Amino acid sequence: MELTSQVFENGGYIPSRYTCDGKNIHPPLAISHVPSQAHSLVLFVEDPDVPLHLRKDGLWIHWVVFNIDPKDQQVEEGVGFSTGKEALTTYGKPGFGGPCPPDREHRYFFRLYALDTKLDLDEHITKFDIEDAMQGHVIEETELMGRYERV
Repeated sequence: MELTSQVFENGGYIPSRYTCDGKNIHPPLAISHVPSQAHSLVLFVEDPDVPLHLRKDGLWIHWVVFNIDPKDQQVEEGVGFSTGKEALTTYGKPGFGGPCPPDREHRYFFRLYALDTKLDLDEHITKFDIEDAMQGHVIEETELMGRYERV
């Protein structure tokens, strides 16, 4: 399984258009080589480089989408998936919140999981609730990492 974006390479810089310094919309994404036995996909977008004085766990969750149809493989910028449910982010609401590092360059991990089931959860949950529900159901996973630093 592979997750790519036409606007940045794995390990490359995320254009400011997709950050708090730009339009604050998610970048376009493409998903390929999804396992045929997948019943749903889950996407987490997170920043593990948050200063510990701001968040004790050092983690900021920027976007959470679950129960994505495995056939939903093209995501236009700012439009989102045509299927799936968005869960709560660190911002306290669903939806994408772009990179906005307060101190230096941060890494942003777009983690995609193929599951052998759909998750019976509502939208008012967090990444951690979804991780618990995913236990024993992950068929395959992949990630795309981008970097951003405010100038």
